[in-house]
Amino acid sequence: MIEVNVERQDGVLSAMVTGRIDGSNVMQFEESVKGAIEDGDRAVVLDMENLTYISSAGLRAILMTAKLLQNRNAKFMLCSLSKSIREVFEVSGFDKIINIQPDRTQALATIGSE
Repeated sequence: MIEVNVERQDGVLSAMVTGRIDGSNVMQFEESVKGAIEDGDRAVVLDMENLTYISSAGLRAILMTAKLLQNRNAKFMLCSLSKSIREVFEVSGFDKIINIQPDRTQALATIGSE
């Protein structure tokens, strides 16, 4: 099961992801995130604090979201990854191409300083 709750402040979309992202719900995850992105958003932060599992399908969905935002000249960050989820991003090399911050406060501060 996946749940995505969004909030927006000053052109920054924050999406709190809860549950698992796998082949059974990756389309729902993609639709939830992409459907929430508006033209005026200058950045998107995915808060993964409550994410318990991510499959290769989930990694692909995150990469596609990053590319979509890059094409719109908007920033994209992940934050609050658990140790096991962070390891998935490190092993796959995604930590080299996607900005990962320790928590949402730091992610928002990074967006504000750029």
